Amino acid sequence: MVTALLNDAVIYGGGGGLLYHNHNRRSVVGDGVLLVDFIGLRSGSRNHRATRRGFAVSASASRRTLRCFAVNGIRATAAVSVFDGEIADGRSSDESESRASQRQVVNLEDIIAERGACGVGFIANLDNKGSHEIVKDALIALGCMEHRGGCSADNDSGDGSGVMTLIPWELFDSWAAEQGLAPFDKSHTGVGMVFLPRDAALREEAKKVIVNTFTQEGLEVVGWRSVPTNASIVGLYAKETMPNIEQVFVRIAKEENIDDIERELYICRKIIERASSTEPWGSELYFCSLSNQTIVYKGMLRSEVLGMFYYDLQSDLYKSPFAIYHRRYSTNTSPRWPLAQPMRFLGHNGEINTIQGNLNWMQSRESSLKSPVWRGREGEIRPYGNPNASDSANLDSAAELLIRSGRSPQEALMILVPEAYKHHPTLSIRYPEVVDFYDYYKGQMEAWDGPALLLFSDGKTVGACLDRNGLRPARYWRTVDNVVYVASEVGVLPMDESKVIMKGRLGPGMMIAVDLPSGQVFENTEVKKQVALSNPYGKWLKENLRSLKPANFLSSAVLDNETILRRQQAFGYSSEDVQMVIETMAAQGKEPTFCMGDDIPLAVISQKAHMLYDYFKQRFAQVTNPAIDPLREGLVMSLEVNLGKRGNILEAGPENASQVFLSSPVLNEGELEALLSDPVLKPKVLPAFFNIRKGVEGSLQKTLHRLCEAADEAVRSGSQLLVLSDRSDELEPTRPAIPILLAVGAVHQHLIQNGLRMSASIVADTAQCFSTHQFACLIGYGASAVCPYLALETCRQWRLSNKTVNLMRNGKMPTVTIEQAQKNFSKAIQSGLLKILSKMGISLLSSYCGAQIFEIYGLGKDVVDTAFCGSVSKIGGLTLDELARETLSFWVKAFSQDTAKRLENYGFIQFRPGGTCSIVIVQRLLHFIDITSLHEIGEYHGNNPEMTKLLHKAVRERSESAYAVYQQHLANRPVNVLRDLLEFTSERAPIPVGKVESATSIVERFCTGGMSLGAISRETHEAIAIAMNRIGGKSNSGEGGEDPIRWRPLTDVVDGYSPTLPHLKGLQNGDTATSAIKQVASGRFGVTPTFLVNADQLEIKIAQGAKPGEGGQLPGKKVSAYIARLRNSKPGVPLISPPPHHDIYSIEDLAQLIFDLHQVNPKAKVSVKLVAEAGIGTVASGVAKGNADVIQISGHDGGTGASPISSIKHAGGPWELGLTESHKTLIENGLRERVILRVDGGFKSGVDVLMAAAMGADEYGFGSLAMIATGCIMARICHTNNCPVGVASQREELRARFPGVPGDLVNFFLYVAEEVRGLLAELGYEKLDDVIGRTDLLKPKDISVMKTQHLDLSYVLSNVGLPKISSSAIRKQDVHTNGPVLDDTLLSDPEILNVIENEKVVDKTVKIYNVDRAVCGRIAGVIAKKYGDTGFAGQLNITFLGSAGQSFACFLTPGMNICLVGEANDYVGKGMAGGELVVTPVENVGFHPEDATIVGNTCLYGATGGRIFVRGKAGERFAVRNSLAEAVVEGTGDHCCEYMTGGCVVALGKVGRNVAAGMTGGLAYLLDEDGTLFPKVNKEIVKIQRVTAPVGQMQLKNLIEAHVEKTGSTKGAAILKEWDTYLPLFWQLVPPSEEDTPEASAVYEQKAADQVTLQSA
Repeated sequence: MVTALLNDAVIYGGGGGLLYHNHNRRSVVGDGVLLVDFIGLRSGSRNHRATRRGFAVSASASRRTLRCFAVNGIRATAAVSVFDGEIADGRSSDESESRASQRQVVNLEDIIAERGACGVGFIANLDNKGSHEIVKDALIALGCMEHRGGCSADNDSGDGSGVMTLIPWELFDSWAAEQGLAPFDKSHTGVGMVFLPRDAALREEAKKVIVNTFTQEGLEVVGWRSVPTNASIVGLYAKETMPNIEQVFVRIAKEENIDDIERELYICRKIIERASSTEPWGSELYFCSLSNQTIVYKGMLRSEVLGMFYYDLQSDLYKSPFAIYHRRYSTNTSPRWPLAQPMRFLGHNGEINTIQGNLNWMQSRESSLKSPVWRGREGEIRPYGNPNASDSANLDSAAELLIRSGRSPQEALMILVPEAYKHHPTLSIRYPEVVDFYDYYKGQMEAWDGPALLLFSDGKTVGACLDRNGLRPARYWRTVDNVVYVASEVGVLPMDESKVIMKGRLGPGMMIAVDLPSGQVFENTEVKKQVALSNPYGKWLKENLRSLKPANFLSSAVLDNETILRRQQAFGYSSEDVQMVIETMAAQGKEPTFCMGDDIPLAVISQKAHMLYDYFKQRFAQVTNPAIDPLREGLVMSLEVNLGKRGNILEAGPENASQVFLSSPVLNEGELEALLSDPVLKPKVLPAFFNIRKGVEGSLQKTLHRLCEAADEAVRSGSQLLVLSDRSDELEPTRPAIPILLAVGAVHQHLIQNGLRMSASIVADTAQCFSTHQFACLIGYGASAVCPYLALETCRQWRLSNKTVNLMRNGKMPTVTIEQAQKNFSKAIQSGLLKILSKMGISLLSSYCGAQIFEIYGLGKDVVDTAFCGSVSKIGGLTLDELARETLSFWVKAFSQDTAKRLENYGFIQFRPGGTCSIVIVQRLLHFIDITSLHEIGEYHGNNPEMTKLLHKAVRERSESAYAVYQQHLANRPVNVLRDLLEFTSERAPIPVGKVESATSIVERFCTGGMSLGAISRETHEAIAIAMNRIGGKSNSGEGGEDPIRWRPLTDVVDGYSPTLPHLKGLQNGDTATSAIKQVASGRFGVTPTFLVNADQLEIKIAQGAKPGEGGQLPGKKVSAYIARLRNSKPGVPLISPPPHHDIYSIEDLAQLIFDLHQVNPKAKVSVKLVAEAGIGTVASGVAKGNADVIQISGHDGGTGASPISSIKHAGGPWELGLTESHKTLIENGLRERVILRVDGGFKSGVDVLMAAAMGADEYGFGSLAMIATGCIMARICHTNNCPVGVASQREELRARFPGVPGDLVNFFLYVAEEVRGLLAELGYEKLDDVIGRTDLLKPKDISVMKTQHLDLSYVLSNVGLPKISSSAIRKQDVHTNGPVLDDTLLSDPEILNVIENEKVVDKTVKIYNVDRAVCGRIAGVIAKKYGDTGFAGQLNITFLGSAGQSFACFLTPGMNICLVGEANDYVGKGMAGGELVVTPVENVGFHPEDATIVGNTCLYGATGGRIFVRGKAGERFAVRNSLAEAVVEGTGDHCCEYMTGGCVVALGKVGRNVAAGMTGGLAYLLDEDGTLFPKVNKEIVKIQRVTAPVGQMQLKNLIEAHVEKTGSTKGAAILKEWDTYLPLFWQLVPPSEEDTPEASAVYEQKAADQVTLQSA
């Protein structure tokens, strides 16, 4: 039946004319070519609605048939996209996993080009009985995961799908009989599934190498089988790279043991890979599998056609007791056949963030890995990694090495992907041996860190495990007929629920394993206990691991003030570094905060000397993997590190544990002394100075060479600790210190390349390290720990200074001791390091060490190759000699007679024309000072007082001549941004300006930045919105909701004033203050259905320019009553929005959120905001495939509110590079026409607009400049709430000073547009459309940069072609659709329409499947548009039967009562604003509902009302950011009630760790039957108490009664029956804002029970 239906689908999409039905739109094109909406992730279920049943399909219909039809539908396989872009060849020539064996350091470029995320699962028969049913079910489940995969621009080439099973011997014996061969000797035959070259001659060559290798190894090649496939269903792009697929059968006579046979096959494969790596066809040969147990069928195919492509999979003879299936979503659209999954052992859904470090460390291990099982052949199985393969392929090969060396798959994965075992109450008390196992291996293998659901099998065991954060969904269930299922989603298979005897989910770090021979299922702790007891790890640790004891900080200064000053000058400290960074950390124990972004030049184009660290920018996670939350989810993070030799990972033994354990990488002088006297480590101190007596040229290079040689010699002589030190008793003028980062990087790379890196650790003892970014750089490039001796001395000096002593004495500053000041500094560094790790989604410092998570702006090839090999440096830059000169410019200051008696202020952070004069004084002085002389004093800032003043004059006086002066100022400024190094060029003759498109047309492309109401004042926010609406541009709400009063045009304006908005002036009738772009950010503040349906565009903020990879923070003093009302939070309570990981774990989750937004508001385009960094092109491709309409690229220089200084300065890249990369990658992948590209970051003029246009942007964003035009004077104190002109303050008296009117901003944008027109006329072009993407109109400016002549802008100037249609056509495209969805079917029902139109009541019952996603969202949108969030008085009662897809019942409004009988996936009730939601299992199930997981992760996210009752357990992050909804659930995973600001949550079962982290409002009632709750609660904010207040008791009881009534819960009924027994077992969690409420306070006067009113939805 299945195959018949599948074939029907193909025939239907075959020849002849073709109809595509979507509501009333039809497009017919002859011969099967179809113009379709490219519904990125929806392709699998695109048309299943066309064949959909009416409501309540009779249960007698076969569920399987329905399911297949629903998924495979009537999809036209011949369909190609309208945009038939050329295929990108990318790096597909490197498909082979093999490499010449010389050691190369891993290149970041290779890694960031391959990112992926996916849907996965396995099915296993516990009786170990092979059947074709298992394979068939795996293919059906795979088809139901289509929306978790991606499609290329041809809309038909999948990113990859595949299955792994046991070898189907019956099928192969049948083939052998046809060929006249004897049946296979199953115990001695290996089967290889091989991708071979397409060219026949090359194929024969490749087969010859394979056969020769097997023969030399003594194996007999029994035969080759051409795998029967149906190439007609392969997509266009996939067909161009489709390999020839054959199977090779080899007989291994000499081995009897299965493990030895597998090892022999592994060695053969490795030898073949190495032999082929030098051949021209090498990249075209790939073994999907070569084993005596398992086989992998995979390809660059959509999941629903995998079974049609491989005829074998359709054969009844293909039998297996298990199947692992996988659907890939690669963010890079040049997916390659070999990168489809499963790999040889693993199916991986996720992203390894530490991959560059992992690969470098694996490479370093190559010389030390030994095991008797290899019989001396270890050299033949190298290399162990391949930078050109994906992160999944490399994790697979690391696991393969461990397993083939004798480890079980479970043990291998526990070593590679350990759980967060520290602070784990269950493990430490009940399973100490598991903790010992992890502690032992922590020093042997750095974790492969990142979100990951891993399915694995070696043919004997099949299992699954989840990463330490649980950032991928994984559900499992078991049936009465002994089959176990694990999948990314429930509902992927039709299931008789009465046969299900167990349902659960994998939580963070958990594992499940099925032992096929014995038929046993081992759950998490059983698996781990078995593995951990295999060796006495605890004993080994106790006897060999030494802990470094914390040493006291010094209690007096070591140096006199004069000496300290000289040292600070020599090492490049400025007064800002000391006063704003070091002293703030010493006083407060946290990083300093600043605002208004980074508007100084990049270090390489600056005229000031910079430390080497300033050339590095931290990389951060966006889209492909989530940043994590160090504030609220720090329990999964650790800064621990082990020092000493790392032994042979293949052999466990006590000697490997002989290391020194550090709890933090920040060392004080005493701790460094202790390490230096450790006899086992044999430490060697290597001084890091270079000699310039004979001149600077070549001096640094020679010294680095000598330093590396000395390191090499020390390690070969047995030293396990190298201390690189720039400490000396006396500084010498001709012996400057090598920048310590350069020294550490050079030694680290040298040791890797010489195979010595595992033998020793590196510690930096340095004066040149005082900020979190500097620590991160040193650790990222190889140091395990740092002793910042001069920074500590600076802390001591500060504490002892008269000024500090007086401030403390007078109570102006909290008193700290000299030791406490240093402790505070150390604590601030540690918190900052956690934050930097978390930006990239990395949890462990040990994995960050050497992972090189940076990109470089401004260092040349010789510097990078010497010390930072593998890091991206796109624009070239300083040579080693130029770097030596820059270092010297600091050093000489310590010896010069005329050096000031205090540190220089470079003005890198604050604008400083000179000394310490304030901005106000500066503005007065500007009239008298020649501006050029200022630049010699402080660093140039793009947003400077003079620029601000000139702009205010131009827009307020509407003076063209004043605007011309402003333009002149910008033209004459020093080089400030990369685009200042470019100018326009054209071969055309100029044309009259009159012929150029109008200014009113150009301004429609302008947008303003996402500045939240809260960060800026209501006046500024509304004035900007009104101005943008006047010109037809777009303003952006930021992440704070929006007042509904702003959605209606003004009709009551008299003399520029309106009673509706009385605080504004300069208004006109017809103005609207609504923001066209409404932002949905990670905190989900103020997001209601009505907010969403009143948007023209919806923007998902993945990252922000000022601090990419981090969340936002609104200080409590800025949360006024008005702001709190809009955000559904409490006045005066600080609002922290985490980095976007709660519902955007990965690319497929982002695609789901885009789907949700298109669902609730099908008229709004969805934009995704990214920040420029290397690899952004890959990310942009994924976002385009995720069905976004707009991609916004922000530069690193943006940002308004408050951010840590290190984030403002050291994360994100210039938009010129980010835009270029995104535009290029999208063009190469045929996706550029799909999306509008918008760019922002430091835009100031028409020149900026035209430069961005030439680099490929369609629309242009202005952030800070829009604020300046409306009155901002750049006082740079936004984060204090004290803005002197009321632009960025919530204080009434300051807001009253707001000077701006909407007309000022209108004038500014019209001037910019006129400037653009003038430039276009000069270039000879009539409209912007004609120059977009035309990098040939740009050329390097003849201008010299002070520091180097080696900058290279060829990347920005290169051209890869233009989109197939004009920019205007791209901008005018219809909103991308979700395709036909269940909500449309419901909304076409006359009864439902009648209820919505006339507020009536209706009851409906409907079938639902996992491919039906965001169901109810569109209906909610229709109701919200008509009635607002609370105005609907009708009743829409809908019961759904089945397994709901993601985001079920999202954005519900009051009057919607939804019941699901079945189960649901992630994001149930996301953003619900009212109504009621009930989820309950079907009747007569074979399991206890209260023990089973029935809904997925992140349910009730950002809910602003309504009630939800769940009979069963929920996954991780239940009720995150809930602000008003009430919920009853029977158990949850980790992080329940995180960031909650209101509402009420009742849990009638066990909860996971980290409950109530960041919970600032609302109440939670948790049942604690076994007394284990206490350690699971995050006690930072909430207090825990019994339910003593009568009103609270009543609230709890009433909710449980409602729960029992709605769901029939047996657990709830039992509690009510024994109420007096159970009530004392409940805990109430109470944040400070709720302490005085009647529910939480027993002393509140008791009111009569009948007067108790529950907080209603």
